[in-house]
Amino acid sequence: MQAEATISRLAAKRKVIPIVPYSVKGRYRTLKSIILNIAFAVYFLLPWLPWPNQVGQALLFDIGNRRFHIFNLILYPQDLMVLVGILVVAASLLFVSAAMFGRVFCGFFCFQTLWTDAFLFIEKWIQGEAPARKRLQQAPWSPRKAILLGSTHALWLMLSFATALTFTLYFAEAGTLFRQVFAGEAAAAAYITIAVLTATTYVAAGFAREDVCFVACPYGKFQGVMQDPATVTVIYDWVRGEGRRGRKAPTAELKTVESRRQQGFGDCIDCNYCVNVCPTGVDIRKGFQIGCISCGLCVDACNQIMDRLKLPHGLIRFDRDENIQEPDVRMKRLARAKRFGYVGLLIASIAFTWHSISTLTPFTAIVQQQRQPLVIQLADGSLRNRYELRITNKSGNTETYYIKAHGLPAGSFKGNSEITIPAGKSYAIRFSVSLPPTLATSTSSFILSITPQTQPDAAENVTVSYVAQ
Repeated sequence: MQAEATISRLAAKRKVIPIVPYSVKGRYRTLKSIILNIAFAVYFLLPWLPWPNQVGQALLFDIGNRRFHIFNLILYPQDLMVLVGILVVAASLLFVSAAMFGRVFCGFFCFQTLWTDAFLFIEKWIQGEAPARKRLQQAPWSPRKAILLGSTHALWLMLSFATALTFTLYFAEAGTLFRQVFAGEAAAAAYITIAVLTATTYVAAGFAREDVCFVACPYGKFQGVMQDPATVTVIYDWVRGEGRRGRKAPTAELKTVESRRQQGFGDCIDCNYCVNVCPTGVDIRKGFQIGCISCGLCVDACNQIMDRLKLPHGLIRFDRDENIQEPDVRMKRLARAKRFGYVGLLIASIAFTWHSISTLTPFTAIVQQQRQPLVIQLADGSLRNRYELRITNKSGNTETYYIKAHGLPAGSFKGNSEITIPAGKSYAIRFSVSLPPTLATSTSSFILSITPQTQPDAAENVTVSYVAQ
């Protein structure tokens, strides 16, 4: 209840004083920009990347035909365990990164962070730096304000639309769907998806921003449970920053390390630059908080101030809390065991997924015996069993399968010896096996081989039961 009340108060405060983060230069801002450019390039260009597979598209989630094309890999609903394995690997990576590096995913790789950064870049490009944007917000309406705000929102909407349109291109042939959308010939589902994603992207990255991290993101809620004193995350060195007498501005007699140490003041000059650059408005000097996304911008801001004062870097830095305050021995052991557990889960999930992918077959074959009646006695006394063979073609091309029974006398197998199945389809054929009574009583099973024409090495043998009574 107390945590919920705190979040409510913070949300109410942000509604009154919107967060307008300042720009900053430094190592982590550069790294975030590089990741942003790479992520946008991958997201917007991947649907257009030609690939020498059956669909000619590197990534295609073909919902209509119930198959996923991931580069050279084709997955069908029957390959559910592979999809589950991929999800478990992703979750395990998130757990490992959270336990070892805090909310580094949120700060550098989260979609909300990336798109908010892009929207802020547009806002800064049109309206100027943070002080100019604040003045524009408080200024009365004028033609200049209308043009600046209108241009900003127009570009936001364009980026939101491009984001939504690109998302739909992952679910159909990109070139065809792109032309259909602008020609008014696309399916209704495509237009609905584009409209909804355009609106949600525009609202989330343009208006909600840090509220998504505080209120909507479930990851931030359980991050505190996964983090421990051995987690590398953004911390404020309060021992160095506060000293014995707290913070103080760098007056003429307090500009050197020696003078500040002698008078008992810490290296923090209380300039609030670390707060001003934070996209969620967190004051890292108050310790770990739910809004901190470990983006490192406060580290860059503090290092700039330290350079001006000729003080050493690292007042705010990525480090372990145990390097500032020695944790309890029991807590250290628990943290170590937790990290080993997460890493073990990650290794196991990767091994499971790799095994599932490596054992994928280009087709599946299931044989079922017809039960009504189970055995038929023919006029010559022979006993007949009837079966249904269902083959699912999981490859990307039409395939012909050759069917042959082994361990049976000639003429006992009655049915088609081959079948042609289109890509992604499942066909069934029926066959029967008739044996003389003396041979039928001594036969309990036989082998049925299914061999694809283009991939004979992928032939599969199925053991089929035979019933004599």
